[in-house]
Amino acid sequence: MKIHELKPADGARRDKVRVGRGTGSGCGKTSGRGHKGQKARSGGGVRPGFEGGQMPIYRRLPKRGFKNVWRKEFAEVNVSTLEKFFNDGAEIDAVALVEAGILKNVLDGVKILGNGELTKKFTVKAQGFTKSAAQKIEAAGGKAVNTAEVAPETTTD
Repeated sequence: MKIHELKPADGARRDKVRVGRGTGSGCGKTSGRGHKGQKARSGGGVRPGFEGGQMPIYRRLPKRGFKNVWRKEFAEVNVSTLEKFFNDGAEIDAVALVEAGILKNVLDGVKILGNGELTKKFTVKAQGFTKSAAQKIEAAGGKAVNTAEVAPETTTD
């Protein structure tokens, strides 16, 4: 069976009812809209959230909290995960973490956390490190390179 041979089960799909095609059709004259009123008119009806003039719920309830739209959200990886997934001497960056299946989405960058032990030597490039993570990487003989601190040089003429 191929995808173009698939079809829905008998009776699963019904034909669209064509309204306003005479009284014999069962949906003629007012075409299912009833008599007069706002919803019977062309372009009639109310906007979403309208409650007939009653104060709508989105205005009755108090507004709470604050959403910081500029906040950066980092994908977090522990040093124990690096130990498990990478070989000694590996160069680890966001692309390597995604390829290894550790991360699905890098978000605004990668932050390395210090949970676990590290015996292998790595060169880790990330946007952030906790103090303990940087210490563990360097104690094992590796290098922790913070890519967020490396800003492009600007010249003033």
